[in-house]
Amino acid sequence: MNDIKAVSELTYQDVAEYIRLDEISESDQNTLNNLINIAKNFICNYTGKSLEGLDDYQDFVIVVLILCQDMWDNRSLYIDKGNLNKVVETILGMHAENLL
Repeated sequence: MNDIKAVSELTYQDVAEYIRLDEISESDQNTLNNLINIAKNFICNYTGKSLEGLDDYQDFVIVVLILCQDMWDNRSLYIDKGNLNKVVETILGMHAENLL
């Protein structure tokens, strides 16, 4: 995988490599692009950061990859906050601005 330093640099190919897809159909490509966008929006909603602000935190790259893998493995286009991966929860919690 490329040395990705920002969330905006992630492509469907990076996600496909991370989740170990050998062949990517056009349908898979569209799905992976959607998963990337959903993961980015989830991070924004969880942390209160703007979409543009995600690039300020290199650790969000792995969060996007983990979320995409989880959504791909479960073939669902939603994320259950009650059953969040501990790595994702820890990283996002460190950056959350909207804790009440």
